[in-house]
Amino acid sequence: MGPSLVVVDDPRHAARLVVDEIDELSRQARGRNKPLVLGLATGRTPIAVYDEIVRRVEAGRLELEGAIAFNLDEYCGLEPGDPHTFAAWMRAKLFDRLSWPAARVHIPSGNIAAGERDRHCAEYEAAILAAGGIDLQLLGLGRNGHIGFNEPGSPRESRTRCVQLARETLADAAADFGGGAVPQSALTMGIGTILEARRVRLLAFGEKKRPALRRALTPPADAELPASFLQQHPDARFFVDAAALGPTRTGLGIEGA
Repeated sequence: MGPSLVVVDDPRHAARLVVDEIDELSRQARGRNKPLVLGLATGRTPIAVYDEIVRRVEAGRLELEGAIAFNLDEYCGLEPGDPHTFAAWMRAKLFDRLSWPAARVHIPSGNIAAGERDRHCAEYEAAILAAGGIDLQLLGLGRNGHIGFNEPGSPRESRTRCVQLARETLADAAADFGGGAVPQSALTMGIGTILEARRVRLLAFGEKKRPALRRALTPPADAELPASFLQQHPDARFFVDAAALGPTRTGLGIEGA
C-alpha cells in the first residue's frame, strides 16, 4: 500500500500531530511498564517537533520519564566538544532543555577510531535491540532521497555503518559549517535498521523536497532513492506541506489531518 500522506499547513502543524502520537505511545509504554523508545533525527526539519515536545513536557501535558532516545547519525572526525556535532545539536534542541538523562541518550560516536567503527556500529544495533526496538522513528528527507545518511545506492538490508556523504548532502550541510570543511563521512543507522521501527514518521516541507518525495512514493522501491524503501514499511506516514506535495495528488493515499 505504501506510506500514507498527511498534508499539513506548516511544520508546527506536523509537530502537533507527531507529538500526539508520541504522547499516545508514551501512555501505552507506561501501561506495559516498559520505556518508550524514540528514534530521532537532526536538521532544520524536526525542530518544530522538539519545540512541541519541550512545550508539552513543561506544561505537564507529556510524560517522557524513562524514555530512551537513539539518534540516526553522526559526522565522523569531529571532536566531542565540536558544536557542529549532531550530539551538540541534539543537546541544544532537546536533551538539555528537558534534562534528559545521558544514560538514556544514544548517539553514534563519530570520533571513534576508524578501526573500531564496525564494532561500535554493531554495539549500536545491539543497544537498540536491548531497548526493545524503536517505537517511533522520526525522519527527514534529503534532496537526493536519503534517510538518515543512507545515500543513493544504500541497500535495503544495510545496518548501522560508516558511509561516504554524497555531493548534494555536503552542499546542503555547508551552511551549517560556516564555510569550513564539512566532514566527508558519517555513521548512520541503516535502512534495515530504520525499517524495523514499529512506526516511521517522515517530515518533508518545501518545494525543494518535491522531486525526492514523488520518487519515494512511486513504486518500485529503488536503492537509488533510499526513502522509497519506506513503501515496504507497514506503518509509515509522511507529513508534508502543499509545496512539497505539488499540484498532482491523485492516488497518493492522503489522510485528513
